[in-house]
Amino acid sequence: MAHVAQIKIPATYMRGGTSKGVFFSLKDLPQSAQVPGAARDALLLRVIGSPDPYDKQIDGMGGATSSTSKTVILAKSTRAEHDVDYLFGQVSIDKPFVDWSGNCGNLSAAVGSFAISAGLVDPARVPHNGVAVVRVWQANIGKTIIAHVPITDGAVQETGDFELDGVTFPAAEVQLEFMDPAAEEEGGGGSMFPTGNLVDDLEVPGVGTFKATLINAGIPTIFINAEDLGYTGTELQGAINSDPKALAMFETVRAYGALRMGLIKHLDEAAQRQHTPKVAFVAKPLDYVASSGKAIKAGDVDLLVRALSMGKLHHAMMGTAAVAIGTAAAISGTLVNLAAGGVERNAVRFGHPSGTLRVGAEATQVNGEWVVKKAIMSRSARVLMEGFVRVPGDAF
Repeated sequence: MAHVAQIKIPATYMRGGTSKGVFFSLKDLPQSAQVPGAARDALLLRVIGSPDPYDKQIDGMGGATSSTSKTVILAKSTRAEHDVDYLFGQVSIDKPFVDWSGNCGNLSAAVGSFAISAGLVDPARVPHNGVAVVRVWQANIGKTIIAHVPITDGAVQETGDFELDGVTFPAAEVQLEFMDPAAEEEGGGGSMFPTGNLVDDLEVPGVGTFKATLINAGIPTIFINAEDLGYTGTELQGAINSDPKALAMFETVRAYGALRMGLIKHLDEAAQRQHTPKVAFVAKPLDYVASSGKAIKAGDVDLLVRALSMGKLHHAMMGTAAVAIGTAAAISGTLVNLAAGGVERNAVRFGHPSGTLRVGAEATQVNGEWVVKKAIMSRSARVLMEGFVRVPGDAF
């Protein structure tokens, strides 16, 4: 029988922060995939190698973790005061769907670099030497991200001495500003705290009732005290990801938290919304050894945070969750703020499985509602490979 030949699609494989993904210019996608829908999802699933019952993504570009099963679509922005539109697709590893419900803060670090190199940014906005300020419209959540991209001799500078825990080699620093990071459309009709409370009693049938901070900032996140779950906050991936009962418990907590936040209407919807919300547990500082073998002292950090992404403990920290951490830390009375000492602050350094990360945010109250103008953190990005991805022509 005849078989359909493979097609080639221009693509770039990039690391952004502690994540990797396949980047596309919208105009380079096949016509049927240039609009949202089944064809686009099927194409991206095939590119990444999902769904894979073996959980390896051997027949695709994915790396079989939540940090490496990612896709990005970029286009010149038609919005005033923006350079590029950025759409992020979190590809499920073992199920046939792409989750478009949130942003990837780590890959956000690579968006400006790709946009400049792909000619999506007006050359007049890119200095020959210095820093290019790329104004990004994050289309998943309707927010603005400002990326400060270093430029040397007219090209994006990718090498440098900036070190990021969770990334093996140093690179050039890219500063990101997440503008007005609190959600406006999901859960709570625009409130940063969708329940109206800084701390709630989250009842999870069959598991227990926990104190929780439910926040929409960066990405919808459920924060719980580590000790209430039987943890110390010093855990590495193996302690959680090798425990099926723990993973099932966290997924149940996530589902009931999503329901409480108004992100879903029925519990069974949570299975089709793996990317959001995130679940994280926090603790006061303790000494621990990071996954790299690096010793982290209690005095090095303000608090400890561990977070789950796509059903597994993340090896470092999702960038969007870091925004949620920085935002919650800036608001007195949240579980994050209390774990960090309960003092007023506009920046926090937290310990995660791979090391530490600093994020800044300033919160104020306006008409009784908490508002954060922006959250700031530094990441790095690098092109790993560029050229074409190939997929069977009948895959989408």
